[in-house]
Amino acid sequence: MGTKGREILKELGIDLKELIEKLNKAFADEWLAYYQYWIGAKVAKGMPREAVVAELLQHAADELRHAGMVADRIIQLGGTPLLEPKKWYDFSNCGYDAPVDPDVRKLLEQNIKGEQCAIGVYKSLIDYTKDKDPVTYDIALQILQDEITHEEDLENIKEDIQIMLKKMK
Repeated sequence: MGTKGREILKELGIDLKELIEKLNKAFADEWLAYYQYWIGAKVAKGMPREAVVAELLQHAADELRHAGMVADRIIQLGGTPLLEPKKWYDFSNCGYDAPVDPDVRKLLEQNIKGEQCAIGVYKSLIDYTKDKDPVTYDIALQILQDEITHEEDLENIKEDIQIMLKKMK
């Protein structure tokens, strides 16, 4: 038996199965982003390593928090979050860029690309749930705001590195 909240969503035109699938894709993205940030912070090399590592670790913590928010919503909707990490690759919208080149500039580029993808994912979730599912809409909006901030943070560090390199010439 469904909850009143789920019944209302169905009445408003939300396909719960489709929404849960979209959320599981976002869930997979968040776990892969978490690991990409976390392992990137471990292997990072170059200047300004300390600033980049601090930023990557902060973003990793945010991505892990996002995964928890999305998992909670999946469960509220009567679904099950992906239980097998190996399925993250199959479901992911944004994929995973292994930090095979540990240069901080390369890590910034990879993570900016990931944030841009995440921004698109959450914009799509916002569009899908607008005026129909205020709970998922609010979660997606909160996460979107974080992802936009992450992109800005990484772009700012990238610009600082470019300025630093010009001054060294």
